[in-house]
Order: sequence, then C-alpha cells, then structure tokens
Amino acid sequence: MKEISKELEGVISQMLKPLTGLPLGIVIEGWAGYKVIPYDATNKKDLQVLNILKNVANKVLKEVNIEGILRSRPNEVGNDIEPFVKDALNSFAYKADTPVTINGKKKSTGYPDIEFIDEFERINYLECKTFNIDNIHSTQRSFYLSPSNEFKVTKDAHHFGISFEIYVEKSIGGKHLYKVKSWKILDLSKLKLDVKYEFNSDNKRLYDKKLIIAKMSK
Repeated sequence: MKEISKELEGVISQMLKPLTGLPLGIVIEGWAGYKVIPYDATNKKDLQVLNILKNVANKVLKEVNIEGILRSRPNEVGNDIEPFVKDALNSFAYKADTPVTINGKKKSTGYPDIEFIDEFERINYLECKTFNIDNIHSTQRSFYLSPSNEFKVTKDAHHFGISFEIYVEKSIGGKHLYKVKSWKILDLSKLKLDVKYEFNSDNKRLYDKKLIIAKMSK
C-alpha cells in the first residue's frame, strides 16, 4: 500500500506541473483535429484578407468613437466591441457570424468570437480583444481556451485576433466612457499557451453529511 501511495503522489505531482509554451495551432489540431493555418505574408489571398481586416479595424475605431462605450470595468468593453466588428466585416462583404459548434448550434461564449468567410470562400476565425497600453507587456492573463463538448472550431482555418487599445475619455455616473485609440491585428497560429491543472468539486460532495462535523440548528 505504501508503494502505491508513493506512486500516486508521483502522478499527482507530475499533473500539477503546468505545461508551458504550447502553440495554439498544435493545441487546436490535437484537440479538435482541425488545422490552424498560419498567415502567409507571401500569399496574395492572405494579404488581401489582412488589408480588409485593417479596413475593418479602422471602421470599428470610427464607429465606436462616435458615442463611446459606457462600462464599469475595462474587461467588459471587449464584448461590446464584437458587434461592431461583425457589422464592419459584413460591410466589406465578408460573411461574419457567431461560430457554429460541432453540434450545429451557434454559441456566443468561448473561443473564437467570430467566424467569417472571405472573398475566396475560405473560413476564418477571429477573436476580439481590448488592451490598455499600460499593461500590454504585463503577464496578466488575457486569452483563454477551455475544453468543451461544444467546441466552436469545426474547420481548417486561419485564426486571427483583432485587438483595440481603449482609454477612458470621461466618467459618467460611476461608469467610464471608453473610446478606441489604436488597434492591432494578430496571427494567433503561433500564440503560446500554458496549461495549469486544477482539482474541483461541487456542492453535493462538499456538503455531504459525512463531511459535516458541526452545524447551526434552526
């Protein structure tokens, strides 16, 4: 029994060591079986798509800055920018919509935010982000990819990111009015990811009678 316990300790110890530096392309292909196609600066089709994405970013910047986005926290602004990005893509005849899962249902939460079809009838995925110039080089976590039975990547495709630098123009009633100063377009195929395991439980097991050693009686 002692030998088994030592083996279990060894297994758990290995599990708790995080994996680091895994390229998104390898993770997606290993997980879902679909290739993440890198952006190719020598490919005329890729260059054309990038040019459209630049136009989309400029259009979103202008549209958002007409009225701004009123939010309490900066991390909420990214969700509000997503509809602007969809509208801009569609205005350039790129068919943009919420990705459909492997079960055939549209799903707004989780990676990626948008699926669009370019003029070459190719599928592309696009993740919308915002950033503050003061923390852009920090180690603050800003990208998440979680295992799911309803994964939204269902095709070989390019994976792009579009991120907007936001700033507070003024405060209104305890909230901030955010506007856009600049933007970045990203090729996510080479994005490095880390994996950190965790153990979890639920209320049914947490409050099992066997665990309760004292309680307040009503």
